[in-house]
Amino acid sequence: MNQSPEISIIIPVYNEAASLPQLQAELFSVMRDYDHEIVFIDDGSSDDSAKQIQGSPRIRLLQFVKNCGQSAAIYAGLAMARGRVLVLLDSDLQNDPNDIPRLLEEIEKGADLVCGYRANRQDTWFKKFQSTIANQIRSRFTRDGVRDTGCTLKAMRRECREALIPFYGMHRFLPALIKGMGYKLVEIPVNHRPRRHGASKYTFGNRALRATIDMFGVRWLLSRQIKIRLKESELEESRGEPGSP
Repeated sequence: MNQSPEISIIIPVYNEAASLPQLQAELFSVMRDYDHEIVFIDDGSSDDSAKQIQGSPRIRLLQFVKNCGQSAAIYAGLAMARGRVLVLLDSDLQNDPNDIPRLLEEIEKGADLVCGYRANRQDTWFKKFQSTIANQIRSRFTRDGVRDTGCTLKAMRRECREALIPFYGMHRFLPALIKGMGYKLVEIPVNHRPRRHGASKYTFGNRALRATIDMFGVRWLLSRQIKIRLKESELEESRGEPGSP
């Protein structure tokens, strides 16, 4: 196993035992020609999720003692990842692993962060309605320009993770934080599949108020970000390149 794989796929898991066998089979098929690792973060599952994760030199497993939430799982997975490109993917099978190569193509074209958006979302009308309203408000307020931040499927260059700060709700503001540091962001449509197993971990009641409070906090943070750019001569000197003053 390469200790510095080209691609790391980060997958937060919380009580998704029934979905994991199919997810791994799909990932093995899609990624067979890529130098990659798969990082599962078991967010304190109370079912047999951890037991469903196959042992392989390409697979790493991080287990939380208790449930800490999606933001904590994503942050820990990103910190643990060793790849040049980091891919985020849900474990409930609604994200399609076949979209991963398309995200990687956009990275190779020059994007720093690629966000998938669910062009044909397979959820209830009410869930789609509330998500549309929330995304419009959040995008306008944080100026991230992203239409579907709730879609976990994303790919980023490794250095983008340095823009992130761990807090509950962080996962909703990944694009705003990364774009706020000057990185190039693009969106592409991705497939979205109906949920086959289990139930969503989110409801309108458990995220609306929190997301609103977080939005104000992120807007403040973006207004206070420190962005440092060195002059080219200083960059050359710091790298020890010939010709520097």
